[in-house]
Amino acid sequence: MKRFGLSKSERIKKKNEISRVFNSGKRIYSNSRKLKAIFCFGEDDSGTIKIVPAVYKKTGNAVWRNRVKRLFRESYRLNKNILIDIIDEKTLLLMISPNSINKKKYPHIVLNDVQDDVIDLLDKIKNQILTQREKTGNL
Repeated sequence: MKRFGLSKSERIKKKNEISRVFNSGKRIYSNSRKLKAIFCFGEDDSGTIKIVPAVYKKTGNAVWRNRVKRLFRESYRLNKNILIDIIDEKTLLLMISPNSINKKKYPHIVLNDVQDDVIDLLDKIKNQILTQREKTGNL
């Protein structure tokens, strides 16, 4: 896994992985409530992090939604080192989606609009994983 890359093997592409994240994942929100993340651990033991950006149709037209997904992937790619150190043998499945971001509020969205919230989400995920490990005794 490259430090600043985002290869195809690091993206969720299978429908059963996406449904697993929706059904059994934990939901967390950024401090500004702009973004939400849903995460869970996958079944394989490859020790990677897989991500998928999800943007609902009601938030804006296709051009705007694709831009938001690109911004989510880019901000994750630049800051994924927050989570890399704590993932050992399980695969972490992560979905990032907007909570209060839409085209009316942010017609010309840029990377700075979402990057701080993505960093906040990654920190919260890291803290939840570490506290869960402390509770179960898997340090």
